[in-house]
Amino acid sequence: MDEQMISKAVEAVLRQMTAGRDTKSHPCECKKHKMTLALAKALIERVEKKAEEMNLAVVIAVSDAAGRLTAVHCMDGAYIASYDIAVNKTFTSAGLKMSTAKLAALSQPGQPLYGIQHTNEGKIVIFGGGEPLETEGKIIGALGVSGGSAEEDTFLAAYGREILKEVISCQ
Repeated sequence: MDEQMISKAVEAVLRQMTAGRDTKSHPCECKKHKMTLALAKALIERVEKKAEEMNLAVVIAVSDAAGRLTAVHCMDGAYIASYDIAVNKTFTSAGLKMSTAKLAALSQPGQPLYGIQHTNEGKIVIFGGGEPLETEGKIIGALGVSGGSAEEDTFLAAYGREILKEVISCQ
């Protein structure tokens, strides 16, 4: 097949996929189900303000639904190690579709996920501060916060999860 034939075949498939869809009444139907850079930055900004109110210097990371980093923000004075921890909290929450705080309970000795932190090249985090981000029942990404105590990180990540809808409505 030459390039022109491949291009025509792809165009035909795309036309079939969008046939019957009224794109004017739904200009970007999928936008609310996707983590964008703009959304990640807006969410990070809100979580950062809350961290400042708590007098904390943290790293805030947001990934897409596949756990790939979308944006990360290191507040002045945050621990160097907090970068990797925050990023890995997003990977954990996106990959396992649960908060890292919930995973903490499930990964204790005698529990069903004991030892899970040794999988995935050590990127699984088993303490609080990571939350999956959902809209309309669909996970669109994850949030990871690191730099405070486990309780503070857990609080900030849960705060970010809770205000997601509000942040989306402001986009």
